[in-house]
Amino acid sequence: MNGSSSRLAPNTKLKLQRKYDEARASEVSSWINLVLNDQSVNTSGKAEDFYESLKDGVVLCRLANELQPGSIKKIEMSKMAFKCMENINNFCRAANSMGVPTTELFQSVDLWERQNLNAVVICLESLGRKAGKFGKPSIGPKESDKNVRDFSEDQMRASEGMIGLQMGSNKGATQSGINFGNTRHM
Repeated sequence: MNGSSSRLAPNTKLKLQRKYDEARASEVSSWINLVLNDQSVNTSGKAEDFYESLKDGVVLCRLANELQPGSIKKIEMSKMAFKCMENINNFCRAANSMGVPTTELFQSVDLWERQNLNAVVICLESLGRKAGKFGKPSIGPKESDKNVRDFSEDQMRASEGMIGLQMGSNKGATQSGINFGNTRHM
């Protein structure tokens, strides 16, 4: 195995590649261009184009700073592997601080080594849903807001005597006479 190849088993890598959806990647790419107000990302949705547009992490860092200015202090312009992976890691940290759950983040190798581009798309979709909170265009379904309800002490007490409909009603039925399984014959 040479140094540039993936450490994933071939069938695992194939499964991950099958999950990649060009339409979703194209939507995310168009959203990035809209937020950055330029054409930094190729919007074809093809895996190769998506990877080439984002692999050094510069566009991702610019996106994070556009959503939340100053979230990434220094963007590395070097094309050296460890500098690019540093950009990608900085983006993931910034995305997490903007509300993207850790379960929707990706590892830097998912993008840099092209191991799981679908995870990158998922992360960007999640960030896209949060963009509205930062005054930028968002993508995907609108996230719900908290709906906190405060009940008075009287309202809480009034509910104590009620039987919830989830409990149901047996209308006087009992389980007497029910016999599960076969009886023992002697």
